[in-house]
Amino acid sequence: MSQGTPVDATPEFIQAALRDSSNAPSYPVTIGTPELREAMRNWAIKTLGVSGEFDVLPTIGSKELVAWLPSILRAKTVLYPKVAYPTYLVGSMIHGSEAIAVDIDAATWPKSEIAWINSPSNPTGRVHSEDELIAAISYARKNNSLVVSDECYISFPATGPAPVSILKLAAGNNKNLLAVHSMSKRSNLAGYRAGLIVGDAAIISEIREVRKHAGMMVPLPIQRAMTVALGDESHVAQQAGRYAKRREVLSAALVKAGFKIDFSSAGLYIWCTRNEDSWDSVSWLADLGILATPGIFYGEAGRQHIRIAMTATDSQIVDAADRILKHI
Repeated sequence: MSQGTPVDATPEFIQAALRDSSNAPSYPVTIGTPELREAMRNWAIKTLGVSGEFDVLPTIGSKELVAWLPSILRAKTVLYPKVAYPTYLVGSMIHGSEAIAVDIDAATWPKSEIAWINSPSNPTGRVHSEDELIAAISYARKNNSLVVSDECYISFPATGPAPVSILKLAAGNNKNLLAVHSMSKRSNLAGYRAGLIVGDAAIISEIREVRKHAGMMVPLPIQRAMTVALGDESHVAQQAGRYAKRREVLSAALVKAGFKIDFSSAGLYIWCTRNEDSWDSVSWLADLGILATPGIFYGEAGRQHIRIAMTATDSQIVDAADRILKHI
């Protein structure tokens, strides 16, 4: 459970769309097929609550977009959360941007070309409050900076208020705002490398122009699969239910073993601590045959936490919980 890689089957109706589109001799369209563009726009409006002028663009996964965005936009300075998905930092390193780890409160941020936020968070499962998202919007408008909201886990609320897209709170003014979304978790399409961005039409136009020459176009069969996947939310709700049940089973065992669970109110992960070095916690679980990720991988502020992914089968989750309970 150290990697957040889906193990549940890709829904059959999505597989069928991929198979039916396998005859694809021509180059794919960078902006997406008309059907995919309509599906992305409709999904953004109905599911995310986006309004006003905005554009959409399919991407090869979300990791790739995160890694290359500073280069595409030639960002001199990139802000990212102090406890964060490592690719935010790696993307700034690829371009040679100045990378600055920041706290949640956008009022404390220095000026930048790109500021990343992540709600629900990987690794912590923390959900930004509406006030925190509004503060990030204010930062974007005040500093003429691009705020990019990584919302790849927004489909999986567990406890507490449901996560909200930053674009819903923008109230139709999407200037300098982008939301990043992935099909990997919501539809179990990690192997397809399918994602999308939504937001400021001018920024997306700039990204699209680079993509025309740099490649990274989403293959046509994947675009067809994305189209049908975005048109159905029932399979997403089913997957969210699986993760919620797995979290409940494993959380109870971890608490009995002396772990304190912090945040973890949405997404795929349990972020927990026994107030010891993260490697000690990882070692204790490893002795039971359970692999977890040390929090130090996500920044110095995570040095006493571990991240446990719910991306294991139901039987594996039950087995892991049993192993923990037998050794306390």
